[in-house]
Amino acid sequence: MPLETITGAFVRRSLPRRDPEGHKGTFGKVLCVCGSVGYTGAPIFAGRGAVRTGSGLVFLAVPESVWPVAAVKSDEAMPFPVPEAEGRLSLLAEEPIRRRAESCDAVLIGCGLGRGWQTDALVRKLLTIEKPLVLDADGLNALSGREELLQKRAAPTILTPHEGEFLRLGGGLSAGREAAAAAFSEKYGVYLVLKGHRTVVAAPDGRLAVNGTGNSGMAKGGSGDVLAGMILSLLGQGCEAFAACCAGVWLHGRAGDLAAADKGERGMTPTDLLEQIPYAMKDL
Repeated sequence: MPLETITGAFVRRSLPRRDPEGHKGTFGKVLCVCGSVGYTGAPIFAGRGAVRTGSGLVFLAVPESVWPVAAVKSDEAMPFPVPEAEGRLSLLAEEPIRRRAESCDAVLIGCGLGRGWQTDALVRKLLTIEKPLVLDADGLNALSGREELLQKRAAPTILTPHEGEFLRLGGGLSAGREAAAAAFSEKYGVYLVLKGHRTVVAAPDGRLAVNGTGNSGMAKGGSGDVLAGMILSLLGQGCEAFAACCAGVWLHGRAGDLAAADKGERGMTPTDLLEQIPYAMKDL
């Protein structure tokens, strides 16, 4: 299939309709499995990204020692503590995460998780959750050398790597970003968001798109967590997976452009980007 450029018109058509008689349960319940000691901002950015993009209920599963920080920082999202080992999620976190996921429409795993044998093993176990799934950051790194596990999933699976993470997953860039994303997506049956300048979105059925919004001011820690939360939100609201990826990256970049226009690329922050998400959507 030909390479398409994501447009505002496409995003406008992709956004789920807001039922005027809806309630908080109508607009998607999502779960973010994120965070570790030293990376307490990641679940906050992901959760706020989901809230700003329209989710009705946003839950954050975080390590026990991170929970007090997340609780203070969260007004709209709802963090809850799960078992940890050395500041990172442990295998004992599997059961409470599964219980919460059962009542949710989509799940995000990875932002700020950190690396450890228990955390990596937990990520691989959670792949059997029968919900649409977004994998980011250390959720991706945990699958390095075990990519075949992705082929066993039946529910839609979205991966959001930057180029370094993509290479660790066994991807190759010698043929170019577009061809590499398309080949990986088809091989493993996943939706791939290959982040960077002109982010590429690939679907396993051959659909391929490139994004033109965004700027260098977004190249700061936390921006990727926001994007993961935005895609999660759209997925939880009922967007088809490819549409959720395309709309998420376009709106993320558009919000970044609005933040840059206001604060400048050097001084803008992921928090500034978050505040512009509603305006990026309102403009449509």
